[in-house]
Amino acid sequence: MDGVPEPHTGWTFLTNHARVLAAIADNHSARIRDIAAHCRLTERAVQKIIADLEQDGYLSHTREGRTNTYRIDPGKVLRHPAEAGLTVASLMSLLVEDEADRVTTSATRGGPHEAT
Repeated sequence: MDGVPEPHTGWTFLTNHARVLAAIADNHSARIRDIAAHCRLTERAVQKIIADLEQDGYLSHTREGRTNTYRIDPGKVLRHPAEAGLTVASLMSLLVEDEADRVTTSATRGGPHEAT
């Protein structure tokens, strides 16, 4: 998936911030390029989202050579009042587990998200 990702129209259930956080939860040393491709966002959008998440304490990173390793604060509470009391860990447990199941299930059926 090179360049700008396919545009998406209409609404979705998850924000781009949640998608980026889930991609990082799945691979703590993922490159911004890979996160952008996975989430169908531009690299610049992912950089902005990571900056937002770091600024508010949901995410931090350490530099190891040319690689960033991200750390998610699992105890951080979600921002919206409707999710009062829910933690990042509870959100990630749903998204990351379901993503793994989706890829595995799709691969066994020969679907478009076939694992490589």
